[in-house]
Amino acid sequence: MTSMQLDKVVNYHKALADPTRIRLLILLADGELNGQVLAEKLGVTPATVTHHAAKLREASLINERREKNTIYFSLNDYFIKSGSNAAANLIYRQSNQKGEEEQMNEELERMKQSVIKNFFTASGQLKSIPAQLKKKLIVLEFMVSKLEKGRKYTEKELNAFIKGYHEDFATIRREFIMHQFMFRENEIYELNPQEMWAKWEMLS
Repeated sequence: MTSMQLDKVVNYHKALADPTRIRLLILLADGELNGQVLAEKLGVTPATVTHHAAKLREASLINERREKNTIYFSLNDYFIKSGSNAAANLIYRQSNQKGEEEQMNEELERMKQSVIKNFFTASGQLKSIPAQLKKKLIVLEFMVSKLEKGRKYTEKELNAFIKGYHEDFATIRREFIMHQFMFRENEIYELNPQEMWAKWEMLS
């Protein structure tokens, strides 16, 4: 959070922290008025209006325009509205970010489930190897997550596992290695730590 943001929010609320200034703004909500009229309506001296108007102008809450010897005041609608939102945004910022993250995770989870539903039959057979990389990684991840962590698989065992999903075990086995889901040493296959797996979430 920049201190400038914080200063702006504080100045905005300081400018509002006075009943006369709030009444002055309420009067201006109906349209532009000059200082003399405001003084009469508020029951204060023109000098008092000038003093309060200066504070409101500093916080960008009102605009002034001079016509001959008369000063007219009007509301700066944009700043009044954005200022009140700014405080709430500042206060809730952390939790809003959390909310956005959760929303992102939900969207990713929905996408993953829809790919799994589209590419696997009800009985769990893989209909085809997806051509699109993102979908392919989702499918590969789904399959390897059914392997046992830390278990060493012979090539024959791994082929049999893959065949449970799809005939083309050679291609899928190669994809497991290529995308870092598994590593092979002396014809023995083992799962890599999950941090090493290719991340489909990173792909647009």
